[in-house]
Amino acid sequence: HPSYYHRNSIQQLELPQRKAALIVPAFETLHYRLTFPKSKAELLSMLDMGSLYTFRYHVWPKGHAPTDFAKWRTATVPYRVAWQPDFEPYVVVRRDCPKYDQRFVGFGWNKVSHIMELDAQEYELLVLPNAFMIHMPHAPSFDISKFRLSAGYRGCLQTLREEFHQDLSRRYGAAALKYLTAERSL
Repeated sequence: HPSYYHRNSIQQLELPQRKAALIVPAFETLHYRLTFPKSKAELLSMLDMGSLYTFRYHVWPKGHAPTDFAKWRTATVPYRVAWQPDFEPYVVVRRDCPKYDQRFVGFGWNKVSHIMELDAQEYELLVLPNAFMIHMPHAPSFDISKFRLSAGYRGCLQTLREEFHQDLSRRYGAAALKYLTAERSL
């Protein structure tokens, strides 16, 4: 049972005493109806058969590639991954962790900025070896349509990203330079 597994992981990893974000590897299907896998072995079989994919690998691989799905396939214990530009995993964190930046409502940069902030605060990014989630297909959201169709929306988002970088620099000093450097090299 997923919530039992998460509770167990939280206890074993002593999450209440340490700064860690537990990454739940994300997959997706293009099928509207799917029998949810009951185990990691079943999920891997579905992945190999092509009924599941790693999340957004065909449109936005950078978002989840740092999870290191090749390593996850055989992992039996949680493993640490490093922050990379545009990383936006789904995470389980303590309630007192930094909140999402409210500037990034709608589509674009909410999870990316959150993981950046966690990394800046030296949270460990730990991938859970037996956890997974599956994104099911659905109609595009109103916000993603605005992002795709409106140059004004994308311009505003870029301004907010620049403000966010400045705020990180003010709060974390030289340690935050890596985020800006990564952003500029993209």
